[in-house]
Amino acid sequence: MALHSDTPLNSLGFAKPPSETRVVVAMSGGVDSSVVAAQLADEGYDVVGVTLQLYDHGAALAKNGACCAGIDIHDARRVAEEKGFPHYVLDYENIFQDAVIDEFADSYLAGATPVPCIRCNERVKFKDLLETAKDLDADCMATGHYIQRKMGSKGAELHSAEDARRDQSYFLFSTTPEQLDYLRFPLGHLPNKDATRALAAEYGLSVADKPDSQDICFVPNGDYASVIEKLRPGAADAGEIVDHEGNVRGTHNGVIHYTIGQRRGLGIGGLTEPLYVVKLDVEKKQVVVGPKEMLATRIIPVREINWLGDEPFDSKPEWHVAVKVRSTRPPRDAIIRPTGPTTAEVELLTPEEGVSPGQACVFYDNESSRIFGGGWIWRGY
Repeated sequence: MALHSDTPLNSLGFAKPPSETRVVVAMSGGVDSSVVAAQLADEGYDVVGVTLQLYDHGAALAKNGACCAGIDIHDARRVAEEKGFPHYVLDYENIFQDAVIDEFADSYLAGATPVPCIRCNERVKFKDLLETAKDLDADCMATGHYIQRKMGSKGAELHSAEDARRDQSYFLFSTTPEQLDYLRFPLGHLPNKDATRALAAEYGLSVADKPDSQDICFVPNGDYASVIEKLRPGAADAGEIVDHEGNVRGTHNGVIHYTIGQRRGLGIGGLTEPLYVVKLDVEKKQVVVGPKEMLATRIIPVREINWLGDEPFDSKPEWHVAVKVRSTRPPRDAIIRPTGPTTAEVELLTPEEGVSPGQACVFYDNESSRIFGGGWIWRGY
């Protein structure tokens, strides 16, 4: 928060010169966080770069396209050397295993579709790393996320990025008001990724043309099943594919290979209409399939809600907002009815297909770019 003073606020919102403002930059080794670090260093801030080693990067050295691998640590260090600020690598492997990877595996085995990137932000980057930044006497911590922090009448608010295609609000809904006070997102106002790369070229960064990461960092090539089989031997037990009336339609080689809404790769022939995965029954080792209309969901139970509104979440019987139930889908009109301080029933005004336990339900203001937080979709029992 800004200090009360006659001194004008610097670009990070502090009433003192940049040279007296220490900022820890979370550096993944990609172009986004590298630009943030270089820009702040150029503006004269006291920049400290920190990169997290989240898993065995020795096994990942040959793997491109995911953050926090060995090559990415090297790239982050190189940017720090180019721009002349200190850089540290912190070994968070055990924390990451306990807080993110184990839950990811267990959730998948329970028939959910987890989003580990959200848990990583919530439990590692914006928790342990943020505390480390405070231990380093930093005034704030900056990241390369595409999201905006704006000051409102009641304090810092979370807002969608200017570029809707790059917006990362779905993955940052669990950022608390206290964390938001301390965080800064210098890229959120940029019109597009080309503008970020132009800045990287302007600062002469070696990562200016580095490709964006695509995969979850510990899931090479998007192959969730092989990772889970290694973490939980026996997880790929075979079973039956049954339709919604209980008729056996085929066999499968493990529930973990399927997701709600999946149509391709079921191996069921002779269909007069396409069938979709509508349920995963882990206890019975069954993949349940049905017609597309069975995927339509109107009522969604949500828990572990992080609320970023100005009034207490349960101070009203209902909130009229827009919600996202998948990162790739636009917000849809909905009504949130609190059932407790951190639980609610969300009613979608237009039913959505493929709503899956383990995904996030993120709340957006209908009238502005503001994000009101969100929670986790579950089965409701």
